[in-house]
Amino acid sequence: MQQSESILRFITAGSVDDGKSTLIGRLLYDSKSLFEDQLAAVEMASTRKGLTQLDLSLLTDGLKDERAQGITIDVAYRYFTTPKRKFIIADTPGHVQYTRNMVTGASGANLAIILVDARKGLQEQTKRHSYIVSLLQIKYVVLCVNKMDLVDFKEEIYRKIVSEYTELALIMDITNIQSIPVSALRGDNIVDKSENMPWFEGDTLLQALETTNASNDYNYSNFRLAIQTIIRPHTSAFHDYRGYAGRIASGIVQIGDRVAVLPSGLESKITKIFTPWAEVDEACVPQSVVIELEDAIDISRGSLVVKVNDRPEILQDFEAMICWMSNRPTSSGARFILKHTTNEVKAILSDIVYKVDMSTLAKIEYHSDLQPNDIARIKIRTSYPIFVEPYQLNKSIGAFILIEEGTNYTVAAGMII
Repeated sequence: MQQSESILRFITAGSVDDGKSTLIGRLLYDSKSLFEDQLAAVEMASTRKGLTQLDLSLLTDGLKDERAQGITIDVAYRYFTTPKRKFIIADTPGHVQYTRNMVTGASGANLAIILVDARKGLQEQTKRHSYIVSLLQIKYVVLCVNKMDLVDFKEEIYRKIVSEYTELALIMDITNIQSIPVSALRGDNIVDKSENMPWFEGDTLLQALETTNASNDYNYSNFRLAIQTIIRPHTSAFHDYRGYAGRIASGIVQIGDRVAVLPSGLESKITKIFTPWAEVDEACVPQSVVIELEDAIDISRGSLVVKVNDRPEILQDFEAMICWMSNRPTSSGARFILKHTTNEVKAILSDIVYKVDMSTLAKIEYHSDLQPNDIARIKIRTSYPIFVEPYQLNKSIGAFILIEEGTNYTVAAGMII
């Protein structure tokens, strides 16, 4: 079986001015992951700002509006490689009003770097971002206590923040936490060990990133293949050929496996499996494949192929946690297009069960509307039944987005409970 590639997707999150962009810039700079033209552009931009040293935050703050304000207001993606691993970084915004951007950046992440300013300690945004990390089931968290140079590298300040965050993480059921004291501006414990903090004997940030086992983030138990398209060449050589293409959302499949196609429930057997490179006997998450079946079954985009003895529920009513991403509020009774895997169905927001108060993490019941960046538990009814699984069990099948009819804007991201 071909194993999934060792790519680590991670996000940086924290309050405004905690140094997220500078940390990523330092990580790229000290790991020698910058091209000469990128470095030259940062040098020129730093000079225009009147600085005598490199402003490494400019490596991720790519939008003019961001640079003008000195903040990150979009999700900035960067890619880099070390001899041990490939990385995809999502630098997410710190302001409360851009929480939705953090949800977007975190949706495919294996790991989250939570930054805390050593001078300020835990902030409301620390709770908000950590709650989203928990909600999205990101398994690994690296707590970076930044700006240690501004508190004279004092161990007791670092230990106090780590203790407070550990208590917060326990409430949110975040268990895999690695804590590192850093100075992104000066490079302490980013790539190289800090001489200013000999009391810290743990890994540097890069070492932590290189050793995280991202493959553990996949569900290899429950085979799910959402059909993206039907392959019909209509050529003389392949006159009657039918192949079913999609990306394996979870699990493993082999030639000879008995499968069922949902929602029809019709059964057949896998006869051939193709990846983009070769015909194979076995494939697994997260590979893209084309499968052939023994029987001619009516399959279309949005169908789900599963093993006959392992089927998800098919429901028309379910509950979910959502982040409301639209600038306009909404209320019970609102209608949307629900996009789930490769399937689209009309849906109605039948009830708002409660909203989460990010300052206290308390559940606020009896709310009639959702405001921008609200996180809430809701009830949804679809126009016809869809196959669902809890997000905690299967991220790909348990996630969905809500699309506003008429404008086609994505207004919410949801996780099925």
